[in-house]
Amino acid sequence: RLYLDPQLVPDSSSCWGFLLGLMVLIYGSHAPLIALTKVDGQVPFSASSCVLMIEFAKLLISSLSLALTGSTSALRSPPRLLLVAPYAVPAVLYTLNNNLVVVMQAYMDPSSFQILSNLKIASTALLYSVCLGKRLRSAQWVALGLLMAAGGFHSYSSLDLQGPEVHEGPRLHITAWGLFLVLVYCGVSGLAAVYTERMLKSQKLPLSVQNLYLYMFGVAINGLTSLSSLRGDRRFLEGYSGLVWLIIAGQAANGLLMSVVLKHGSGITRLFVISSSMLVNALLSWAILGLQLTPLFPLPCALIGLAAYLYYR
Repeated sequence: RLYLDPQLVPDSSSCWGFLLGLMVLIYGSHAPLIALTKVDGQVPFSASSCVLMIEFAKLLISSLSLALTGSTSALRSPPRLLLVAPYAVPAVLYTLNNNLVVVMQAYMDPSSFQILSNLKIASTALLYSVCLGKRLRSAQWVALGLLMAAGGFHSYSSLDLQGPEVHEGPRLHITAWGLFLVLVYCGVSGLAAVYTERMLKSQKLPLSVQNLYLYMFGVAINGLTSLSSLRGDRRFLEGYSGLVWLIIAGQAANGLLMSVVLKHGSGITRLFVISSSMLVNALLSWAILGLQLTPLFPLPCALIGLAAYLYYR
């Protein structure tokens, strides 16, 4: 059971089940697919150019959707600045977070980041409750706590998959500055999700028009970031393969599906999608990359199932 506005979308459990299942699959397959593109242990393409292509694909699909649904009438007159300007905020917040992920690596090991990034579940829930005025029941807060615990257990158990070299030195390390940056990262992540949901629901515009505004700013801001990060001796599409284009298509589709969830569902549903996807990630890494599942793997599976039951019952 999802929080859906009956005036916005028909109540179709099977349709929503398929949509959410597809999102979980795409989210979960992202990291294994990137691992398959590596050449001599290195990703052969520019990450910033890939993000830009994902944003451009979402903009292109939104434009086509706008034309096919006949919603172009909403664009006949130039939009007011006060109507369009708020759509720049999510692009700025997500760009900030993408850069924070890179900066934080200097102040902690990747495993510490993976574990502590689960705090964004708490930050999103708090901002969801405060900013959107959604009062959660005690059982729902417990459910979100279980969801965060599931992420922590899964992240910690994955430390055993990194090979014997992790035992040669400290397994985890983080500085005070690194901890501060993690808290900022989780806060910005929650704020971006809650702000986007509020904006999509508050404006009486077709979703295709709202997506058009969102991804126009996404392309502009990520375009500047991509151009500034590319080296002079590297072409924009260097290292791209069929698998890379598949990743771009999948992430573009997931971004558009997420806008449907935020428009007609809730940001909390997004948290359950992301948490469930880490289990798919582990299973695909086992099936495709040959990584071994640890004995703790069933624990986060059970915790996520229990959390979903408590939250949506």
